Order: sequence, then C-alpha cells, then structure tokens
Amino acid sequence: MSYWGLNAVFLAVVVVVVVAAVVSLVVRAGDASARRRLLAAVGVTMAVLLVMTAVFDNVMIGVGLVGYEPSLISGAFVGIAPLEDFAYAIAAVLLLPSLWVLLGGRDGAGSASPASPASAGSPKESGR
Repeated sequence: MSYWGLNAVFLAVVVVVVVAAVVSLVVRAGDASARRRLLAAVGVTMAVLLVMTAVFDNVMIGVGLVGYEPSLISGAFVGIAPLEDFAYAIAAVLLLPSLWVLLGGRDGAGSASPASPASAGSPKESGR
C-alpha cells in the first residue's frame, strides 16, 4: 500500500467527523462570532503546523532519522519531505476542533447551559 493509500484511510475518517461537526454547527445556528473564532483558530493553527511540519520533517529526513521507500511515495516534495507527510498534520488540525464541537466544548457552539446536567452538580451553580 502506498503512503497516499494509508493516508486515504485516515483522512476518510477525518472527513466524516468534520462533516458531522459542520452539520452540527449549522443545525444549532448558534453564535456566529463563535463559529468565526473557531474557523480563524483552525486556519492559524493549520498555517503554523504546516510550516512546522515542513521544517521538522526536512530536518528529520535530512539527518537520516526517517526514510521513505521511493516506490511508495508520489514524488512530490516540499524540500526533501514527501507531500504525503503533511496529511497527518492536516488531519490533526481538522479532527481535533471537530471533535471539540461534537463533544460540546466551550466556544464550539455546544457549551453546556446552566440548567444542563453537566453543570448542575457544580457547587458554584447550585449555591453550595
């Protein structure tokens, strides 16, 4: 199996989770500013992580820490790092905030309301 074939398996799972998170955000139609902040955070994180991946993958490959079977890579490179290396960074940047939204994280348009069971036991909310 090529590296792109392996990436396809992981990226397919990520796409399903991302689509579910987007649908969840649209259905809730909550605070538009929270959605904009989430998208901005994902965009900035993506840019930073892709640059860091390019730098560190090139260093690791350059010093011989990792290597790739030439017949299993696409032949497209960023420096000396095969393009396939970037799929994991992209998957992580998309998967983690999507899970955050689906699991109801703060600012994910799904935060718990004061009357929800998750916050009912808190001493601050219950007056204890």
